[in-house]
Amino acid sequence: MTSDFWSPVRLSLEVASVSSVIVVILGVICGSVMAKAAFKGKAIVETIFLLPLVLPPTVVGFLLIVLFGRNSPVGQLIEWIFKQPVMFTWWAAVIAAVVVSFPLMYQSAKAGFEAIDQDIENAARVDGANEYKIFLFISIPLALKSIISGAILSFARALGEFGATLMFAGNLPGQTQTTSTAIYIAIDSGNMGMAWLWVTSMIVISFFMLICVRLMKP
Repeated sequence: MTSDFWSPVRLSLEVASVSSVIVVILGVICGSVMAKAAFKGKAIVETIFLLPLVLPPTVVGFLLIVLFGRNSPVGQLIEWIFKQPVMFTWWAAVIAAVVVSFPLMYQSAKAGFEAIDQDIENAARVDGANEYKIFLFISIPLALKSIISGAILSFARALGEFGATLMFAGNLPGQTQTTSTAIYIAIDSGNMGMAWLWVTSMIVISFFMLICVRLMKP
């Protein structure tokens, strides 16, 4: 019973951790660029970034299948490189988690970069600092609280992902069965004891994540 309980929890934490690293990198880069950029079509680009927030998880899962499925060019390229399709694998769960959690990271990072006083960055330019040093040693530290808050929220969102993961990664015990899908299967099979254990673990972890976000606010 112990292994049956911990396997989905461990997999959920692994998927959420890896996807959060990817999302933080993408969110910081996109957030910093979009915070300062001004171009035609910016609203459309931002809408695309935020679209997974409002799309039903089944729609996200369907689009991932279309994009990465075995009949798509991307899916065929991945299968040619790695000798296996990406669907119904551990990485499929990571991709689904990245897609659904990215908007939260992007919004938070962008807000942090927009709040930076431009005079500080301009002063660094006057002193001879290049854009890379300004971004790394001035912009990121000044936006760090927003970045960390976004990372925590993204982790929590990835941890609880269900619909897109179930469609794209499946529900293979020990391989792609996350806590959310395990809860669904436990309830469907009438195993309320295990369902309650997994639900309690998710509540505790999510509660801790939200407390961390609250502590990060000034």
